[in-house]
Amino acid sequence: MTRLRTVEQVLASRPTIEGAGVHLRRAFGHQQVPRLDPFLLLDDFRSDNPLEYEAGFPWHPHRGIETVTYMLDGRVDHEDSMGNRGIVGPGDVQWMTAGSGIVHQEMPKPLAGGRMGGLQLWVNLPAAHKMMEPRYQEVKEARIPRVEASKGVNVGVISGEVAGVKGPVRDLMVEPQYLDVRLSPGASFQHAVPEGHRAFAYLLEGRGTYDERQGSIDEGHLVLLNDGGFVKVQADSKPHRFLLVAGKPLGEPIAWWGPIVMNNNRELETAISEYRSGTFIKAGKAKATEKA
Repeated sequence: MTRLRTVEQVLASRPTIEGAGVHLRRAFGHQQVPRLDPFLLLDDFRSDNPLEYEAGFPWHPHRGIETVTYMLDGRVDHEDSMGNRGIVGPGDVQWMTAGSGIVHQEMPKPLAGGRMGGLQLWVNLPAAHKMMEPRYQEVKEARIPRVEASKGVNVGVISGEVAGVKGPVRDLMVEPQYLDVRLSPGASFQHAVPEGHRAFAYLLEGRGTYDERQGSIDEGHLVLLNDGGFVKVQADSKPHRFLLVAGKPLGEPIAWWGPIVMNNNRELETAISEYRSGTFIKAGKAKATEKA
């Protein structure tokens, strides 16, 4: 019989400023690595005030990682140094594999009334794929299946599988699951996660119980889960929404400089030197797989 994943730790998201002055909340980052291997960072940039985000994330490089942008409100206009450009709108997902290197910018834009919000997850790439050709998997909201997993449980399947329904983002290195789960008041959600994979939940709205011994946990917190075969979550007396993310750990050394993550300092120094000398980009136009 598989084990229930219990709560290892609860982390409160912390306010920080990134880019050209974007106010956001960091659920986890450098200090929590490698405990969340293969995941590196999760930022929550929801806001009703354009002054907190309109400066955006101007041109910056990435190498050795994947960035996952999931928009809830508003949009992000993006373009890169290889000629790719597009819009990640409400409910859309962009899973960008930076691989050998991309220089890009991401500029948030609000809905009417100023509301804008989304999340960005960084996923590490294994050493054998850090210098792979860059690519995008862009998925519009209409192509993300929503599954009524049980009474009062609605799941958006971005990557992974729920009730036989597979998400549209596939062929990824760490075998990720990325689910947007919404529970009606009092509803319960149970979901299998492979043993040995790292799993966490990030609470977007309401409160939920992830471990009876831990008790109810409020929105704005990240729940790091112990190993086991399945997750069980129950909503409190109000609706509860959370992201459930899991993936296969890499167990490799990390050398990290801002948006570049390699395996050792020599590789990191090479990347920084190439960025400064203008030889950072190794590939032509990045491959884009858009599921409109």
